[in-house]
Amino acid sequence: MMKTLLTKTLLLIFFASIIISCNQEKNNNSSTDNDTVKLRDTFAFYNPSLSINERIQDLMSRLTLEEKIGQMMNGTPAIERLKIPAYDYWNEALHGVGRSCAATVFPQAIGLGATFDEELAFRVSSAISDEARAIYNATNEVGYNKQYNGLTFWTPNINIFRDPRWGRGQETYGEDPYLTSVLGASFVKGLQGDNPDYLKTAACAKHFAVHSGPEKVRHEFNAEVSQKDLWETYLPAFKALVDVNVESVMCAYNQTNGEPCCSSNYLITDVLRDTWNFKGHVLTDCSALVDFYKQVDEGGHGRVKTEAEAAALSVKSGVSLNCGPTYHALNDAVKNGLITEEEIDKQLAILLQTRFKLGLFDPKGSSPYDNISIDIVNNETHRALSKEVAQKSIVLLKNNGILPLKNDLSKYFVTGPNAASIEILLGNYYGVNSNMVTILEGISAAIEPTSQLQFRLGAMLNKPSINPINYAIGHAGNSDVTIAVMGISSQLEGEEGDSLDSNTAGDRLDYNLPQNQIDYLKELRETADKNPDNKKPIVSIIIGGSPINLAEVEALSDAVLFVWYPGEEGGTAVADILFGDVSPSGRLPITFPKSLDQLPAFDDYSMKGRTYKYMDVDPLYPFGFGLSYTTFEYSNIEVSSSTISKEENLTVQVSVTNTGQVKSDEIVQVYISDIEASVSVPNSQLINTKRITLEPGNTEKVSFELTPKDFEIVKNDGTRTIESGSFKIHIGGSSPMKRSLELGASKISEILVKVN
Repeated sequence: MMKTLLTKTLLLIFFASIIISCNQEKNNNSSTDNDTVKLRDTFAFYNPSLSINERIQDLMSRLTLEEKIGQMMNGTPAIERLKIPAYDYWNEALHGVGRSCAATVFPQAIGLGATFDEELAFRVSSAISDEARAIYNATNEVGYNKQYNGLTFWTPNINIFRDPRWGRGQETYGEDPYLTSVLGASFVKGLQGDNPDYLKTAACAKHFAVHSGPEKVRHEFNAEVSQKDLWETYLPAFKALVDVNVESVMCAYNQTNGEPCCSSNYLITDVLRDTWNFKGHVLTDCSALVDFYKQVDEGGHGRVKTEAEAAALSVKSGVSLNCGPTYHALNDAVKNGLITEEEIDKQLAILLQTRFKLGLFDPKGSSPYDNISIDIVNNETHRALSKEVAQKSIVLLKNNGILPLKNDLSKYFVTGPNAASIEILLGNYYGVNSNMVTILEGISAAIEPTSQLQFRLGAMLNKPSINPINYAIGHAGNSDVTIAVMGISSQLEGEEGDSLDSNTAGDRLDYNLPQNQIDYLKELRETADKNPDNKKPIVSIIIGGSPINLAEVEALSDAVLFVWYPGEEGGTAVADILFGDVSPSGRLPITFPKSLDQLPAFDDYSMKGRTYKYMDVDPLYPFGFGLSYTTFEYSNIEVSSSTISKEENLTVQVSVTNTGQVKSDEIVQVYISDIEASVSVPNSQLINTKRITLEPGNTEKVSFELTPKDFEIVKNDGTRTIESGSFKIHIGGSSPMKRSLELGASKISEILVKVN
């Protein structure tokens, strides 16, 4: 009886506590709802039932001039009387949420470029924007409004990687305008989402325009470029991102044809606003406006004499947001008659649209992205996606049959300066997390427990060893295979302030692998070959974000893999390729010249002699090249019509057969050549690509729809046209350079088409 009474009492207490808790929650919600209603009724800009324009005008009517100016710099202060929290526009997400909380680290952008896969780019950026929203939701909840905690991301970098010396080329998708356009557009779509009312995050196309080094003089440099090169090479990717409604565009540090990019009437007004009808906001690269009033002999543009003049000039030129402090001087600029408050209002109104579209002035729960939980950050799905990108980005440059390796050999020797490095997983503009898989760790996890694994660093990144004794070398003679993990890192290439071991501001004016690494590889080779009857193989794994002269590496190695900066699962992905769980399918998104002697000067922005499109010499490795563990054959190329009008679409198809013994992906690439053009045109240019998966012996008929745009050429004045004449269509697994076939790429199928 007592037991029954006690049980009933406990149940009554339990249910009473639930009722009290529910009432408290109801009261809390009611309080929150009341606060929201009160805020909305007090300040119309908090009312989501009004149009964005009405809300912006209401907000701006309540701001003082000083407050307006404060909202036009990246780190905006809070406005307590209007209940507006601080917000910082400066956030990074180049290959994962960067410089913020722990997040998934995807392969560097150039590695994504090597996948040639726009659908994969969309999945990556969708995962990144999910994590970005989750991090914002969680940090905002606890009142963190720091730099790198926001939703406006200054990515992607869609500059053309026109020269391998540029240290920041790793941030791009490579040298080709078409590939950069499709990957960049997909990345923007994933970042911004598809909700008609709210942006998931806001993306940014940078650096506008004609920007790709030299890094050391970027604050004073004038990139001189012809109208033909401008519209044929440097602008198409920016146009593609504007076409998919990228929210912002960042203007570059340098001048283009004599105008600083952040005050260029031609670029910002004539092209971006008037020709392309861009509706988002323009922002400066960080501290770019300092270059306006820093004189030429001080390393600036010397365009004006004072900070106030620089601020006024930028706003008048159509730049809404200043990364840096220069817009503080707008108050003085107004007082001195350099600019009006109405001109400031115009740019602030454009800028504020972004924050309203992100839902930052709406009640919590209004946006479908408000409830994305922090649990999604670096979850297993995203880790698997990072590994997939790394697998698909790895490029096999040489294989004499040694790969794939067995995972149960008696002894493996892993060596080299990058084998155990976490830094080489990252590249630049990176995030971090607690589970980064180095290449050494990936190999260790992949081999059988009974196999011996020896590791010695063997060589430093770019300095000879002082000690004449090196215990590492001997292992090359008694191991079943030596895996040498070499290359470079962001210590040697990157942005001017990040590359701590570079004496050229992060650019790579020496195109070669560091000589100490070559010397070490030679010693390994000599030791591995000491027994002529039992020579030991060497597999070289090269890390880097840009082309490197690998001629000696190729000669000294039985196989060569180029793995870029492969992200948090880089070690796992490399092991998957080494041991044959996955066949390599990455393709080079940039040409590897034999030497810098094959290229024009670094500061020459003419495209003549650059990239696969304009080179007339054989490179070391051509654009689009990469080997596989199988072979592919292209046959039966057909077109819907051999003669078309300038307004017609054209269907072209080809049969692709896996003629080897291994399941593998193939990247089918379509190039076009205008062989009767009236002006100079590219030797060939990529116009479409498709990734397919084929089982051994299987054939797939792959079709492409070519539009009139694919047949356009750019005239010397920068205008586009389609000329009557003959065009050659090339389809294969690499660009149609002679060098591709010499290196073992599939024979390219070609067909002629006449345009009337």
